Amino acid sequence: MKTLTLLGSTGSIGTSTLDVVRRRRDEFSVYALVAGSNLDLLVEQIREFAPAVAVVATPDLCDELAKRLAEVGIRPPQLASGAAGRLEAAIAPEVDIVMSAIVGVAGLEATYQAVRKRKVIGLANKEVLVASGQLVMEACRETGTEMIPVDSEHNGAHQCLRAGRRDEVTKLILTASGGPFRRTSKEELEKVTVAQA
Repeated sequence: MKTLTLLGSTGSIGTSTLDVVRRRRDEFSVYALVAGSNLDLLVEQIREFAPAVAVVATPDLCDELAKRLAEVGIRPPQLASGAAGRLEAAIAPEVDIVMSAIVGVAGLEATYQAVRKRKVIGLANKEVLVASGQLVMEACRETGTEMIPVDSEHNGAHQCLRAGRRDEVTKLILTASGGPFRRTSKEELEKVTVAQA
């Protein structure tokens, strides 16, 4: 049985991860659910998966979560908030796997420290590598930590690369759809703001 901390339990990757846990309860259990502010969904997740720990964004949300759990008769798990709560949930000795699915860099420290503690990392949060890829990957190499890309494109490349020998690949080119700017001219791209991106 593998024990999981889910950073970003109420997002799309988080709910998909819990679908897998639901279908494979004999293989996985949930140690911690880490969410932002979607308390309605988090209460339901706590009811179903009975984690030891639940973490939300702020102390006020932590108080509100405790109140809501009491209102529906659910015995609360250990409750925590913020970066410190995310970190403790990720590095707890009980945890085997950390699914890093928090949007942005909010999950960076927890993910990095989980790598240092040799947790298996499911990485759905690309920002961790964009912001600190060299540091995180160096820590993976030093500790022997396995990092598994979860996003479909990255996982596809990961599977292809693992299917053969390292010396078979001389170059890897990842193309992009261009997102919201795929039909934007070069001249217009030069005027794109950070807010638009």
